[in-house]
Amino acid sequence: MLLYHDKSIFLYGFNHKLGSVQRDLNQLQTERLLLGTPEPLSALGYQYTFGLGGNETLLSLASGPLSRALQCAGEPRALVSQHCGAESAVLHYEANETDIAARNRYFPGVLMRELQLDHLPYFCSFASGCAGFMSLLTVAGGLLTSSSEEGPTICMMADCAPPGVPFNMLQERILGSDHSSAFVVGPKSAGYQLLGINYYSSTRTKIPFVEIVRRTVEMIQQLASSLQLQLTAGDVAIHYPNIFPDTWRMVTRYLRIPRMEHITDGIAERAHCGATDSVISLAKYHRGTEGRIHIVVNYGLGLHLAVCVLQEKAEQSIDCRS
Repeated sequence: MLLYHDKSIFLYGFNHKLGSVQRDLNQLQTERLLLGTPEPLSALGYQYTFGLGGNETLLSLASGPLSRALQCAGEPRALVSQHCGAESAVLHYEANETDIAARNRYFPGVLMRELQLDHLPYFCSFASGCAGFMSLLTVAGGLLTSSSEEGPTICMMADCAPPGVPFNMLQERILGSDHSSAFVVGPKSAGYQLLGINYYSSTRTKIPFVEIVRRTVEMIQQLASSLQLQLTAGDVAIHYPNIFPDTWRMVTRYLRIPRMEHITDGIAERAHCGATDSVISLAKYHRGTEGRIHIVVNYGLGLHLAVCVLQEKAEQSIDCRS
């Protein structure tokens, strides 16, 4: 558990972009990108997914959100990048490539070079799966609290499905979209203030849904207690990823918070966008209500379960140019 309530750490400048090609469930099945039938996905609320177009790459997809976040950041002092899939963290190379530099073209470094961004320390991980939003906050929070240097940190996420690999509905029952997003973590008051993070990891390959429900409820309650927040007395929004909707409905029910907004945003329109789910919903549901509490839940391969508590600020962003 990490507490930041006495620190000035704020999140703002949320930007994202999805792949340009939209497919419905029947199209996925026709193109053999679905193991199983569309019915289980449809029952969960999925309808459409977005993938990279023929003229798109993950680099081109990520350049827009990162460029816009940089406009909000002013002069950043670091960049933190996260990928759910290892294939997204390193650019493709041929098996017979003998140049070690060509075999290790790390995604953030190549993207920064394309944007002519240099002399900026950057960090990258892919071991946190779809809980990457929370792992980015953990690293960025550490940078802000451990250094005397001024300036914000840019956080970026980017992932696309490996070409030709189908969605495995027989086991996973998760439909995903190719996505990228970026946001700013800095000391200037705007967007949301980071109050705390509660992070759990397991090396198991599967966790029963009933345990996910129990742990999520406990982690939220423990974090709120450590922050001395009375969730039942306030206005609370809770942001869930676009996976396992029945699981999150149970979490909401067991929390018993009278004034709670349960958010699983866009599951039909865009499916699951990895850690970008959190970026999209935080940007959309900021309504300028000073002091409103937002709880973000992440769950991802690794396995990782994490929650954070944010406090909404009146201003959504700062220093952003169109």
